[in-house]
Amino acid sequence: MRFSTKAIHVGQEPDPATGATIVPIYQTSTYTQTRVGEHKGFDYSRTINPTRLALERQLASLEGARYGSAFSSGMAATNAVLGLLSSGDHVVVSDDLYGGTYRLFAKVLERGGLSFTYVDMSDPNHVRTAVRPTTKMFWIETPTNPLLKLVDIAAIASLRRDDQIVAVDNTFATPFFQQPLSLGAQIVVHSTTKYIGGHSDVVGGIAITDDHELHARIAFQQNAAGGIPGPQDAWLTMRGAKTLALRMREHARNAQAVAEFLAARDDVARVNYPGLPTHPQHALAKRQMSGFGGMLSFELDGPDARTFEFASRLRYFSLAESLGGVESLICHPGRMTHGSIPREERERRGVSDRLLRLSVGIEDIEDLLEDLADALDATAGIRDNALPSPV
Repeated sequence: MRFSTKAIHVGQEPDPATGATIVPIYQTSTYTQTRVGEHKGFDYSRTINPTRLALERQLASLEGARYGSAFSSGMAATNAVLGLLSSGDHVVVSDDLYGGTYRLFAKVLERGGLSFTYVDMSDPNHVRTAVRPTTKMFWIETPTNPLLKLVDIAAIASLRRDDQIVAVDNTFATPFFQQPLSLGAQIVVHSTTKYIGGHSDVVGGIAITDDHELHARIAFQQNAAGGIPGPQDAWLTMRGAKTLALRMREHARNAQAVAEFLAARDDVARVNYPGLPTHPQHALAKRQMSGFGGMLSFELDGPDARTFEFASRLRYFSLAESLGGVESLICHPGRMTHGSIPREERERRGVSDRLLRLSVGIEDIEDLLEDLADALDATAGIRDNALPSPV
């Protein structure tokens, strides 16, 4: 069964009670048992719910895996995966990563005894150097957020000992463009809020694995801690995932055109997009991914003030957090998605106040390019270097 067929059929058989073609929203917290301990596989909806189970089966199949555990957010899924570790364990982490992940690691999990080393994972030698006897996990984002660096998953997986886990946040690429488990990873995490849901109307996350023992441990945490999506959220996410292949083709096509347009402008300092031949890991992107995705970031020439003014002048790129919806979004990582990382640390990693991140939607590309051109031209003369107050 191929990708789009899986997205529409796996976990979504006709309802046995009514024959309903679409999986129902099982809006129930509990299930009636015929006798003590005798039921139809469902006892309490924190533990298992038919709608959520359908979503888990659907998304696991898209990653070529058997098991999925759905959560109420991407961060809840991340937290459950890190919950596989114990106090004293060490994690090697991509230094360019989502600010919310950094906040969880640095300000929550470190207090529980975990330690983290942040390295540029685009060079596997940096990863090799960072490994300690206590290292139990490699946490990878690829492409990274927001600089769109690529990490060679197979190369990192080759460094793994039997007692170590390679976990990949595959949110940017989606399972349509990248399959980390086939490259040697043990766990894949998604913020399903983003491309999988695809319509900016539901928050969720999932942890996927083909390893039965890892799945059992993640599912135990899912039930014990209870960070689950409700059936309505599961249903909306499942509906969004059915069109993932169609949407990702259009996202990638539009993003490629936007990246090439920006790269050709003499008032744009740099563009970060794996689909550009000038990208440092373009060859890896072609080898590891089947498409380059809908995310890119760039820096404008000129003072910081131009960046802020440009972001507020666009018509079709909404200035907003998040990504992966059908609509185009623009974000200032330093003051928005990555604001939890100290400014000095952000800038050391290359996230300056001139950096903007685009989630390129599926609107008509001519409208998007005209919008960008108009905003670039309108801000070309800005010389004021004043900055707005930090958020």
